[in-house]
Amino acid sequence: MYLILIRAVLSWFSPDPYNAFYQILIRITEPILNYIRRVLPFRTGMMDFSPFIAIIAIIFLREFLVKSLFGLAARIG
Repeated sequence: MYLILIRAVLSWFSPDPYNAFYQILIRITEPILNYIRRVLPFRTGMMDFSPFIAIIAIIFLREFLVKSLFGLAARIG
């Protein structure tokens, strides 16, 4: 989640594409963001909402899905 947020903030400043840190950041986050762009192909002009959707999905998975699986495991065990 933090890497996606860092990438979104860096995109506002047009970072150097040859920077090693930026290249690693792209390699880590691009599979997730590219999948969201393909599944939900909506862009409004220059705005890319895929980082926002990815962060919302991560929060959902962390807060609801993982906690409910832990609750289910506690009831079974």
